[in-house]
Amino acid sequence: MSKPVFPVHPVLLVDDDKDLLRSYVYTLRADGITNVITCEDGAEVEAVMKEHEFDAVLLDLNMPCLSGRDVLPLILQRNPDLPVIVVTGVDEVDTAVKCMRAGAFDYMVKPVPEEHLLAGLRRALDVRDVRRENTLLTRHLLSTELTQPEAFNDLLTCDANMRSLFQYIEAIAGTPQPILVTGETGVGKELIARAIHLASGRKGEFVPVNIAGLDDNVFSDTLFGHVKGAFTGAVEPRKGLIERAEGGTLFLDEIGDLNSMSQVKLLRLVQEREYFALGSDSAKRTNARIVVATNRNLQVLQRSGDFREDLYFRLRSHHVNVPPLRERRGDLHLLLDHFLARSATDMNKKKPTPPPELVTLLSIYSFPGNIRELQAMCYDAVSTHKGGVLSMNTFRDAIAREQGSVPEIPSISTPAPDFLNPEHPLPSIRQAERLLIEEALRRTDGNQTMASQLLGITRQTLNRHLKNKRSEEENAP
Repeated sequence: MSKPVFPVHPVLLVDDDKDLLRSYVYTLRADGITNVITCEDGAEVEAVMKEHEFDAVLLDLNMPCLSGRDVLPLILQRNPDLPVIVVTGVDEVDTAVKCMRAGAFDYMVKPVPEEHLLAGLRRALDVRDVRRENTLLTRHLLSTELTQPEAFNDLLTCDANMRSLFQYIEAIAGTPQPILVTGETGVGKELIARAIHLASGRKGEFVPVNIAGLDDNVFSDTLFGHVKGAFTGAVEPRKGLIERAEGGTLFLDEIGDLNSMSQVKLLRLVQEREYFALGSDSAKRTNARIVVATNRNLQVLQRSGDFREDLYFRLRSHHVNVPPLRERRGDLHLLLDHFLARSATDMNKKKPTPPPELVTLLSIYSFPGNIRELQAMCYDAVSTHKGGVLSMNTFRDAIAREQGSVPEIPSISTPAPDFLNPEHPLPSIRQAERLLIEEALRRTDGNQTMASQLLGITRQTLNRHLKNKRSEEENAP
């Protein structure tokens, strides 16, 4: 496996001292900053910047051909958001003030202690990420088009809120910060995580792992691996999934179930980008992107002490909340058609034709299992399908097992009828019946069979009420 490259775009080191440049490179690479380009002549910086995009610059101030004082404005004129750290032997307050006013990110006096140099450069890289992220967010929020629609091919939707979610994902996908994906069970959180990976353009793998029920040792071994002799039975070294995800994305599902000891190790991984294999005293660095998901409320877990506060805030640098299926009912026909076609293909059958009433039936069901539940319904229906129009019985039976024989209206916030307001007069029984019938027909798009089921009456009784209403309207003066 190739060595991880960090950061995504190189760090530019500009100094006329070759030995010092070599020392900088060794120091940075030892700390995991492996993507480095050096330049010994200030006059060459402009040409180098035309060939590469950089994440940070270390700039010497006193150079023979073109000094750092002259190079600094050239860099910032070309890229105002690029953090430039001035490193010089000139220990003068006036010079430092002039450099900072000219736009330098930091000012360090040689000889610079390694830990001070590395800390300053890490801060600069973090600031660069934030600036890049803000630029991307602004660009995507002002645009209505997706720049990478192919990243979302597995997510079928015509919902406006989902499209806005895709735009947000595109805006944050390129940053290295962790992403928290939340949503009810079955909404497709892993598909969202895969879309984040595809939209990021990362060359490494997408590595998913479900960490629910893993104790600390299994969690550590799975993610970080172990060295030979780390424990009884460890006769060979083993690489963890974090190493497999180098240059890519590590997706941790069910993060809300992670035990407290493992939370400490994950915090170090997220915060320091480093980890220890079991049995090893040497830290390894990683540039894998961390995406986590849960259907639990981490804020509640954090307040109860079951989830670390510092880890919670680290993980939700970006937050993607996937809406449940009941909030995107316009996608039902797309998903139904897709799952019927897929299940027919898997069973080597001809895709069945669903009755028009099926979408109406599904639209008045709350789908506690979301898209996964709809998929299971479709597979069950196709497995028993013999030919002709698809029967609705399997769908009815599935809904009845979940909530009873009659589909109920999903629990959504709707305004109360006017007659429930104490300031309005009560309608008569006949008027109330008409209001209920009209509302049931509205919610079922005029389907009388579905409306009668919502009202708990027979189709014949509903027809009789409708006929009486039409007769009264025709005989009205």
